[in-house]
Amino acid sequence: MKVYKYGANVDTDVIIPARHLNDPSPAALASHCMEDIDAGFASSVQPGDIIVAGPNFGCGSSREHAPLAIKSCKVKCVIAPSFARIFYRNAINIGLPIVECAQAAEEIQAGDQVDVDFATGVITDQTTGKTYQAAPFPEFIEGIIRSGGLLNSLKERGVAK
Repeated sequence: MKVYKYGANVDTDVIIPARHLNDPSPAALASHCMEDIDAGFASSVQPGDIIVAGPNFGCGSSREHAPLAIKSCKVKCVIAPSFARIFYRNAINIGLPIVECAQAAEEIQAGDQVDVDFATGVITDQTTGKTYQAAPFPEFIEGIIRSGGLLNSLKERGVAK
């Protein structure tokens, strides 16, 4: 999984610019994801690639389209030292894995090949051979992500229709 790396305070307006919210379909959001910070991202990102960023990823407006745009690009996860609280919740609600690990976010470089084991929290930079330990997801969050989001998780448990 190839890494795309960004700095601190990547806000939701950069993740999916407001001018592209008229068509909220996943395909449309994916086609404009990150374009104001990385014009080639949407055309080059591959399923399973990973975003690594600095602290406070997803700050700004509470736009739930931001994690949806990233997930619609089939990004495996986002690794950062910290996430804006609302972005964190929106990401989990739609089943986008986000991993907090300051050392990994600092040391992993753009283009590195990285794998993440969500069950153990181990991040492996296959390019450098280094491993990092993040907190694994609690079982209930892992279930939400595995189901593809909160609503799907509730449906599977018979709590929602």
